[in-house]
Amino acid sequence: MVTLGALMVALAGVALAHPEADGGIDAEDGAHDLHQHGDTAGHLPATNENVDVVSKLKLENVVPEKIADVGVHKGYAYLAAWGSVTCEDNGVHVVDIRDAANPKEIKFIRSKPGSYPGEGIQTVSITTPKFRGDILVSNNEKCNENTGYGGVNLYDVTRPNKALPLFEGAGDTSGANGVKRKRANAIHSAFAWDAGNKAYVVIVDNAEATDVDILDITDPRSPRQIADIDLAERFPQILQAAPSNLGEVFLHDMVVKEIDGHQVMLASYWDAGYVALNVDDPANPEYIGDTDFNNPDPEASESGFTVPPEGNGHQAEFNEDNSLVIGADEDFAPFALQAKNVTDGTDLTAGQGSGTKKLEEGETITGESVYFGRGCNGDPSAGAGGGSQIAVVERGLCTFTEKIANVEAAGGYKAVLVFNRTGTDACDASLGMNVDGGIPAFGVAPRGQGFAIFNQPYDNDACLSGTAPELLPVEPGTTGDTLTFASYFDGWGYVHLYDNSGGKMAELDTYAIPEAHDPEYASGFGDLSIHEVATSREDSKLAYFSYYSGGFRIARVQDNELVEVGRFIDEGGSNLWGVEVFEQDGKEYVAASDRDFGLYIFEYTGN
Repeated sequence: MVTLGALMVALAGVALAHPEADGGIDAEDGAHDLHQHGDTAGHLPATNENVDVVSKLKLENVVPEKIADVGVHKGYAYLAAWGSVTCEDNGVHVVDIRDAANPKEIKFIRSKPGSYPGEGIQTVSITTPKFRGDILVSNNEKCNENTGYGGVNLYDVTRPNKALPLFEGAGDTSGANGVKRKRANAIHSAFAWDAGNKAYVVIVDNAEATDVDILDITDPRSPRQIADIDLAERFPQILQAAPSNLGEVFLHDMVVKEIDGHQVMLASYWDAGYVALNVDDPANPEYIGDTDFNNPDPEASESGFTVPPEGNGHQAEFNEDNSLVIGADEDFAPFALQAKNVTDGTDLTAGQGSGTKKLEEGETITGESVYFGRGCNGDPSAGAGGGSQIAVVERGLCTFTEKIANVEAAGGYKAVLVFNRTGTDACDASLGMNVDGGIPAFGVAPRGQGFAIFNQPYDNDACLSGTAPELLPVEPGTTGDTLTFASYFDGWGYVHLYDNSGGKMAELDTYAIPEAHDPEYASGFGDLSIHEVATSREDSKLAYFSYYSGGFRIARVQDNELVEVGRFIDEGGSNLWGVEVFEQDGKEYVAASDRDFGLYIFEYTGN
């Protein structure tokens, strides 16, 4: 079973990352966006319990799904204008919220052309010998490969209405193939912290996805990289051997907090879970503890169905007294895909194409494989199938849509599997597939799995180096192993509660909105996944959640269980991305970013 099936469903109808010429999703710019920030149509009914909407402000130049993360610092809110919807008006909105009931937009910090921020919006005060003041941190991803910057941006916002760039585009310039680049790699998130005479920022490197890159920003005008650490390699105990679907391991998000005199990083490491590290010496982090995903999925089990956990450790925070970790697992695909080579008894790493016919819940497709060829116009092909077969197509030369169209035109195939091509950006990769077609299409599977279907020897090192054969060494029309693809409901992303301890952290409870584990709400009601958590600064038992179309949710920890105590969905629906706690005049408020609108400010009114 594979999480990539979930990835493909999330792609339907929207280009969430930057497709290659054939419709594949580039590993650097797509590895993170692909798994998140869906656009499922519809919404839940309006609701309000124990929530006061203190204010809301529509931001300038907002189109649906334009607003991303939110951060708050010293009476100002900073909201990202995301670039995956449009490549215009990208940057950071600055809003004066010193009067929470009357927010006012005062400035827009424009991104470099072709770049955009998203997940990594934070402001921090630093007091080093080189700089004293407030620094806004934002990430750079690309909507134009030619002009876009990568890396992290640092702005002096000591006077927020006169924000000044200190450095734009700092980061790792090592490509996935080891070749140095002129500009820093795109990054998905960033988090900075003051450590006395030193200051640092940790970033997510989209090109080297498992890496934790840390920069010294003691002098924010001259940041320098001091760490490039693969957590999966350095601390293999964080990896989970079973179930087999927990194979997508990369850094997605992180926070750093001083706990008992030590700087502690909490890294959200997707299918490897949440990892706590001592970063007193950021160049040499030390393992403290991490989480595993219980099997079967505990939240699904509460709803009466048994499925493997999906992983997707997206974002997490410590609670106020640091006794707990609350993690948000983001998942936009309520249906998961099971793909297998029946003959070999092995799993296939594949997922459903974005614009092709989807398997319904409980639907299974099984058939004998036939090597169709590359499937491009004018290429040799297998011709018509026998009506019960699955065409296996090799990636390369033309678009996925052209390949699927040629299989359909040949006739006699119930489905298509596309496996990857040669090259450093392919071979053993499993990436997204933007494709249109009228029959089910699955891919992109690692190249070795395509070879195994036809019992052909495979050398991944030769594939990566480009010395292997360009095409599978069998003739079109060759039959191979029997393949099967099945779809099952496994729900949307939800919340985990862990005991913050050394070693493996014990899971205490899980929480999801009721609709997220009800198949009746699998479509037509928007995205019902958790996105982020923000823990209360006043109450160690209270947590706030942005739940996309599920709106704003509040939960209290009672007897080691998460119990919902507040909720809000606006008239016409909500679409919340970020949540951030702040205090004003002795009260605790929560700033939330609505992707289609702008800024909301909430106050919890329950006990």
